[in-house]
Amino acid sequence: TEAFKNLGREDILTAFAVKSCSNINVLKILADLGAGADIVSEGEMRRALKANIPAEKIMFSGVGKSKQEIIYALKHKIGVINVESEPELELIAKTAQELNVTAPISLRVNPDVVAKTLPGISTGKKGDKFGIALDLVRDVYKKASKMAAIDLKGLDFHIGSQVFDVEEFRPAFEKVRKLLCDIRSEDGLAVTHIDCGGGLGVPYHPHETPPNMQDYAKLVLDYFGDLEVKLAFEPGRFISGNAGILVSKLLYEKQDSDEWCCLIIDAAMNDLARPAIYGAYHHIVPVQDNTTKPIKKYDIVGPVCESTDTFAKNYTFPQLGQGDLVAFLTAGAYGATMSSHYNTRLDAPEVLVEKGAFHIIKRRPTYDTLFELEMI
Repeated sequence: TEAFKNLGREDILTAFAVKSCSNINVLKILADLGAGADIVSEGEMRRALKANIPAEKIMFSGVGKSKQEIIYALKHKIGVINVESEPELELIAKTAQELNVTAPISLRVNPDVVAKTLPGISTGKKGDKFGIALDLVRDVYKKASKMAAIDLKGLDFHIGSQVFDVEEFRPAFEKVRKLLCDIRSEDGLAVTHIDCGGGLGVPYHPHETPPNMQDYAKLVLDYFGDLEVKLAFEPGRFISGNAGILVSKLLYEKQDSDEWCCLIIDAAMNDLARPAIYGAYHHIVPVQDNTTKPIKKYDIVGPVCESTDTFAKNYTFPQLGQGDLVAFLTAGAYGATMSSHYNTRLDAPEVLVEKGAFHIIKRRPTYDTLFELEMI
């Protein structure tokens, strides 16, 4: 927001991607700072509303919205529903008619732009499940403009996550600007809203440098600043990623030979799933000062009964003692939100550290609370 203010543009909406870090206490802090919410389910919508994020600042994304979720969104008068397919548009229009309300929507464009990121977090190229193909958007936009129960706001797009070079956004910006201008000039239809998505990268490796926000803001305004549209953004990881760590304890050091040694810690793939799902890297550091300890190479693994429960291989690390603590950095995004109870393991508690004080903002459940939903 500050980067855009520096360039004279203040009327932007920063809608935090709730999927990255959904604890209601965190959302309340962001709400107090003026943030909206980008949500992808009824559950996330409920979280955002419970955190006092104004309904008009909530944007509903996702390719598979159910009728129940659409009803909930319309009844609570959220700001905009990002439509990702023609059948979804038809269901939203039909549902809005049944409720005798008007549905505020934008169309999500798939601009067919390849982001230099992990395949599992690419969202804007042909073949990805997200958005409406670029060459079909104008026809769908025309169709939506004729629907009585639809309030057509504009366009939405997102090319993927972990983008460090802001120039990677340029091809998508070019395509969406041309599309917007064609819709206005050739089709005679209004476009008042552009949602540029998120995707700005955070440094998981110590050598990585985050993108320059001033450069990003300038690039956005170069393409959309003169078009008299309201600008919205969906940062998630960029806000929450480096705000959180996962702390774990060494259970055992296991050495089968001179060539192979591993550290078995009490955190597992159910606590931090990204390495197991798509080989994502998290920098791991000892919590205590271990600078005098000998350096070794380890595989760092968790206790879950899967070979994929491995956080790092051949990782250079100071020798630890049993019970020593390690920290996984940049775990604030997609850490807690992607966790599970696999192997019937309990959630890690979540602790908010603020101004030298700490507060438990999610308690560790007991086994009894875990079993409650299954008991007859």
